[in-house]
Amino acid sequence: MTYCVGLRLNRGLVFMSDTRTNAGVDNISVFKKMFQWESEGERSITLMTAGNLATTQAVVSLLNERAKPAEERGAPSILEAPSMFQVARLVGETLREVIASQAGDSGPDAEGAFSASLILGGQVRGGDPRLFMIYPEGNFVEASDDTPFFQIGETKYGKPILVRAYDPEMSFEDAVKLLMLSFDSTIKANLSVGLPLDMHLYETDTFRHGLRRRIEQDHAYYQMISSSWGEALKEAFQTLPSYSLD
Repeated sequence: MTYCVGLRLNRGLVFMSDTRTNAGVDNISVFKKMFQWESEGERSITLMTAGNLATTQAVVSLLNERAKPAEERGAPSILEAPSMFQVARLVGETLREVIASQAGDSGPDAEGAFSASLILGGQVRGGDPRLFMIYPEGNFVEASDDTPFFQIGETKYGKPILVRAYDPEMSFEDAVKLLMLSFDSTIKANLSVGLPLDMHLYETDTFRHGLRRRIEQDHAYYQMISSSWGEALKEAFQTLPSYSLD
């Protein structure tokens, strides 16, 4: 399992992903799940992956191959697509292609075993920053004012804090704090999600990658947020009136 979140803010886009993969409690590994492509001054693209590891690695490898110069590849490139919508379409087609090729002729059950979902975000010059969730079938939906963030993987434990505290006008600093709380809640509830975390902050109209950072287990701010949030919840609980049994 995994956990990835993409937030759409007025200031730009915020991405965070964990790095844990597991095939049972005694077979846990660290794999990167956040990937970026850039043509500085023209576009910045970020992709986060959840699901079958072989599928997601094949998708990223194909996208990298197809991002090479035109004479070295035989398919459209996400670095040449004219809009983020067209980038999402190409990524969706690549995901569908990989799942179909791995499943072969074994039918829907095999396709389910190779399933994966993606969060794609970024900006291409001439358009606004955009954020998409891409499904295993290759279709996708776009973030909006009504749905301003996407989660993939183990989503249920980290969603309540996002729903309650998200504000499109919040700063990058507050957005990182919010996501750390969301990830901390998920990590405490599910062993299949774990540190280190990868983070990327994309600021609108910069057309280049923003701050990228890996948050390790001993990260001082993350540890402070984790312990302080637990104490704050206990204090808030104690201030609420007790239920009457009368």
